[in-house]
Amino acid sequence: MRRVAIAASQTARFTKTSEKSIFELACEPCIDIVKSVRDIDAVLLSTCSTEQYSSTIVSEMLGIKPKISHRIDNLCNSGTNAIASAYSMIVAGLCDSALVIGAEKSDSKGNRLVWDITRGSFNFPVHWAAMFAKAHMGRFGTTEQQMAAVSVKNRKNAAKNPNALFRKPVSLEEVMSSRRIADPIKLLDCSLACDGASAVLLLSEERAKKVENPVWINGIGQQTNSASFAGAAENLSALETASRAAHDVYRMAGVRPSDIDVAEVHDAFTILEIMAYEDLGFAKKGEGGKYAEKNEIAVNPRGGILGCGHPIGATGVSQVSEIACQLAGTAGKRQVKDCRTGLVHNLAAAGSSATVMVLGVQK
Repeated sequence: MRRVAIAASQTARFTKTSEKSIFELACEPCIDIVKSVRDIDAVLLSTCSTEQYSSTIVSEMLGIKPKISHRIDNLCNSGTNAIASAYSMIVAGLCDSALVIGAEKSDSKGNRLVWDITRGSFNFPVHWAAMFAKAHMGRFGTTEQQMAAVSVKNRKNAAKNPNALFRKPVSLEEVMSSRRIADPIKLLDCSLACDGASAVLLLSEERAKKVENPVWINGIGQQTNSASFAGAAENLSALETASRAAHDVYRMAGVRPSDIDVAEVHDAFTILEIMAYEDLGFAKKGEGGKYAEKNEIAVNPRGGILGCGHPIGATGVSQVSEIACQLAGTAGKRQVKDCRTGLVHNLAAAGSSATVMVLGVQK
C-alpha cells in the first residue's frame, strides 16, 4: 500500500471574529504552501459554512487547478475526515498530492446540529458536557478540580502559541471561581467558537521522499455511532466511538498507547480531555481525573481547543498541523523534546463520531 506523508502545514491566527470571508480565511494559511509546491492534484475544504462551490472558489483564489475539488463537513471532526479522505485518494492512486484546508467563521450557520430533537430544550453542547461530567464524577469520583487542571494546563500551553485565541494563563482558582454555565461545567471549562483556518499538504510516498522532514500518516481509525445524542449516550462516562477508533488506529499503525510521545485530544470541554485519556488507553478506566494532574505525556501542547479556540471546520486540521510540526521539530517555544510518534483525537456532536490518527517520523 502506498504510504502518505504530511509535507507542509500552516495555521493562521485564530480570532474571536473578523471581517474576512470564509474564502479569505481559507486562503491565509495556504499561501506559503502553494508557493513551495507546483502541482496540487486535489483540494479538500473542511468547513461547516453553507457557501456553495467553496473548495473550487478557494482553489481559484489560490491559483490552483486541481483534478479533484471537494468540500467536506462533519461538524467538529470535519478536518480529520477531510484528511482521511485525502489520504484515501492518494493511497488509491487518484492523486499524488492533496491540499486539505480547514476554515470556519464563528457564526457559520452550519455550526449547530439543529436536526437532533433528542436533546430537547437542552440543545447547546454545554448541556451534554455537563451530563458527561456528572456521570464521570458519580461513577469514578472525578473532581471539579481535576477538570480545572485541564484548563490550567492548556491555557498555559496556549500562552506559547502565537496563533492561539487565548494567550493568558489562568490559575486553578480562576477556573474554579468562573461562572457556572451548566453545573458542574464552568465558563473556563468551555472552549469558544471562533474564526480560524489551517492547512496541511499530503504527498504520496514517491513525492514525499523528495522533501525535508516528512511526517508519515501511519494509521487512521474512525467510528460513527449516530447523529443524535440519543444514539451516542448509552454510557455517559465513556465514548465508544473514540475507543473503537483508537483500537483500529493502534492496530493499523502497529503501536500501543505507551508509544505515543505527543497528542492533540479533543478538549472542547475539560471533561472530554479526561474521558479521552481513558478512551485512548493513556489511563485506566476511571483514572482519567488523576491522570490530568500527572502530565505524563505531552497533551495539547498548542493549547488544545480550550486555549486555541474552536473554529469548527478548522479544528481537526489544526490538530494534525500541530502534531506534524511537533514531529518535524518546528513547533518553536512549545516544542516537545524527542517526540517520534504523535496522536490526534477529534470528536463531533457529543462524541457521536470520532477520528483518531497516528503520525510518525522515521527513526
